[in-house]
Amino acid sequence: MTKSIQTYQDLLDEKERLESLLKVHKATLKQDIEEIKNDLAPLRSAISFASKFLTKKDSNFFVEAGISTLVNVGIKKLLLARAGWVARLLVPYLMKNFSSHVVVENKNKLLKKLFSWIGKKNANGREKHPEHIRQQRPDYN
Repeated sequence: MTKSIQTYQDLLDEKERLESLLKVHKATLKQDIEEIKNDLAPLRSAISFASKFLTKKDSNFFVEAGISTLVNVGIKKLLLARAGWVARLLVPYLMKNFSSHVVVENKNKLLKKLFSWIGKKNANGREKHPEHIRQQRPDYN
């Protein structure tokens, strides 16, 4: 407040000045918050990545059983066969949690790849062509 308020018009002017000052401070505060968010983005992504090792993502029973079997056989029995008991307990736990997140996040890609492996193939190992494509190709026999 720069001068004393004597009239009603002075009061309205002061109110307008304070409201504009409030808008400037709000805009500055929003900008500061956005800068803090941008500065903390790498930390937030690191925490998100680390949390994937500590929490298990809920999924289908068969998916969890497959992950568990794969980790137990592949990691625990083969890679950690001669490791200490701490590593044999901790690493499979972390791998099961992390792989559950990976499988749930990439479910569509993994299913598409699985079905491409399982799909019908001819004697050469290539996928069979549908009849309408086979009819369009000329026969060179």
